[in-house]
Amino acid sequence: MTSAAPSRIAVIGAGIVGLTAALELRRSGHEVVLLEPEEAGGRQAASYGNGCWLNPGAIFPISLPGLWRDVPGFLLDPTGPFVIRWRDLPGIVPWLVRFVLAGRNWSLVERCATARFALCRTAVDEHAALAAQAGVPELLRRQGLMFVYRDRAEFLVEERVWRMREAFGVAFSEIGEDELRRIQPQLGPGYRFGARIDDGAQVFDPGAYCRALLHLAIARGVGHVATRATGFVREGARLRAVRTAQGDIACDKAVIAAGIGSARLAREAGDAVPLISERGYHVVVPNPGFDVPTGLMPSDGKMAVVSTAQGLRVAGQVELAAVETAPDWRRAEILLGYAKRMFPALAPRIEAGTVDRWMGHRPSTPDGLPCIGPSSASPDIFHCFGHAHTGLIQAPSSARLLAALVDGRTPPFDPAPYAARRFGR
Repeated sequence: MTSAAPSRIAVIGAGIVGLTAALELRRSGHEVVLLEPEEAGGRQAASYGNGCWLNPGAIFPISLPGLWRDVPGFLLDPTGPFVIRWRDLPGIVPWLVRFVLAGRNWSLVERCATARFALCRTAVDEHAALAAQAGVPELLRRQGLMFVYRDRAEFLVEERVWRMREAFGVAFSEIGEDELRRIQPQLGPGYRFGARIDDGAQVFDPGAYCRALLHLAIARGVGHVATRATGFVREGARLRAVRTAQGDIACDKAVIAAGIGSARLAREAGDAVPLISERGYHVVVPNPGFDVPTGLMPSDGKMAVVSTAQGLRVAGQVELAAVETAPDWRRAEILLGYAKRMFPALAPRIEAGTVDRWMGHRPSTPDGLPCIGPSSASPDIFHCFGHAHTGLIQAPSSARLLAALVDGRTPPFDPAPYAARRFGR
């Protein structure tokens, strides 16, 4: 396949996915303009509040075989790691049915894992290169990521997923209690075994990282317009401009990377993508009194626990609800409860200190895969959204795939699993 001539491309959205896409398209020689009404990496963005993990083993969708048995519990238990808000259930049911069916057998899960691994495999090195180019190499910490369990027997319950990771080439080490205490001496006595993703890493300050990437993009000639995209101007199938709150912005091509706001734009581009807010919460305890050199995830809480520039961040869990539904700050209190359980010495600081609470919208498709590639209505409009809670790890490889498709080059891996038309038009 031959590369296309340089184009003027509008990238809609300056979260981590949009930023890496803009940089990659600029590297390919295109004139690029970023359209983003808010601060890159600001508090409104999922890219600000994520769990900071760069996990090459993040290959599994949430939906696994047998999950359907747990759906009643998701509705009845407001304190569990996966919650569905009753009042929003009618609007969620179609998405939820597809979600459960997507993980109904291990063959489907393995197919999804293969596609997800293609997006995760090289991402830590790619982020390290980006951070260095942006002048912030210190924002990447490469000391592994560790899942912690009550004991090895509990770890063995999840042996199938760990062996699948191993089959893909994701290196991990089993960590016994003595070594676990050496790595994290503050960890509570309830956790006595760990499984470490050896090549995992974390971003020390995701918001600052996004801002650094924006500055890098601007230094490389990427334009930046603080406006919200509202639609497209087309002549037949050909794109002429992106319609924005400040008027039309002329371009040859456009990339939809607007996070939870992408579904409406995708629909105008001919694709009915079932996108839902996988609402994530985090709490940050400033000045915790200790460092977490290796990111942790407890088996009971299923959330990321990391040291950040702002303090100890505890982030994660899943709440399915409408975007406009008010936050349920009980979710933050649940996270703080797990933090006290993991680090008993932290309890007095939590009780006496100021804790930052955040909620954001992670754009999630029912089958666990993002949408990357050309739209159905126009060969000039491309999708690059729907990464749910793994946008940080999947962004660089998504950008490489996107740029190859825009250019007409041979893609670095099979693009078929990410085509938006899999959901219909």
